[in-house]
Amino acid sequence: MRANLLLFIAAAIWGFGFVAQRAGMEYVGPFTFNAVRFALGAISLIPLLLLKNKSFSWKENIQSQSKKNVLIYGSIAAGFSLFAATSLQQNGIVFTTAGKAGFITGLYVIIVPLLGLTWKEKTHYGTWIGAVLAVFGLYLISINQATKVLLGDSLVLGGAFFWAVHVHVIGRFSTKIHPLRLALIQFAFASILSLICALMFETIIMTSILEAWKSIVFAGVFSVGIAFTLQVIAQQEAHSAHAALILSLESVFAVIGGWLILPEGLSIRGILGCVLMLTGMLLSRSKKP
Repeated sequence: MRANLLLFIAAAIWGFGFVAQRAGMEYVGPFTFNAVRFALGAISLIPLLLLKNKSFSWKENIQSQSKKNVLIYGSIAAGFSLFAATSLQQNGIVFTTAGKAGFITGLYVIIVPLLGLTWKEKTHYGTWIGAVLAVFGLYLISINQATKVLLGDSLVLGGAFFWAVHVHVIGRFSTKIHPLRLALIQFAFASILSLICALMFETIIMTSILEAWKSIVFAGVFSVGIAFTLQVIAQQEAHSAHAALILSLESVFAVIGGWLILPEGLSIRGILGCVLMLTGMLLSRSKKP
């Protein structure tokens, strides 16, 4: 019950985080927003690392060259995929609603096992049924009357792909690197890449960042720092498939948040699409052969 509650809270934070991301775009550019929020997320993990292990050292468990390589390549792979996912998502949110962005991003729970086919991971029939339902649901909410995919939805869908890549990267390296250490480094790496892009493509204005401080703090400290920590604690007890089911509720909270706070709405067609996508997400977690 404790694990379920922590996962539920994490899903709620991530879901409402879409609203914060959408609101923050009124003041700063996507890359600037990501650069600051990931920096805050990395900083917020430092006290937890120190509290968890008072003798924490960056040289701990990475003395050999092979372990150093794992740390370097793992962190770079995780940081880059995280940067790509959030950049596409954040730019996409500029052109779509928080609710739709939440549901489209949730497709990563289907893309993850599909990517697993690359190294011959067994895919159950529930995944294929879920994929069909989710794609049809995506069509209902993302195709307008002119039968054109909205730009924002396409960018967010690209972000969902890199979220799936990120899941695989974390799955491969989290057992070889301290998970909190890996999280801190990837957040820092994603922040640096976002800052470079912000300097290249955007105009960074400190007053605008201060005006967006509420959205940035929520997205950085809560969505990145706190929610990630809750997930790590909860998954020490919860089965990964069961955890994924609860965390997929972030899509529902994204729609609720967009409706209550911004506000945003969905047509009957859009609501049906959301229901089909959520059903597809749940079916994709089936473990039956």
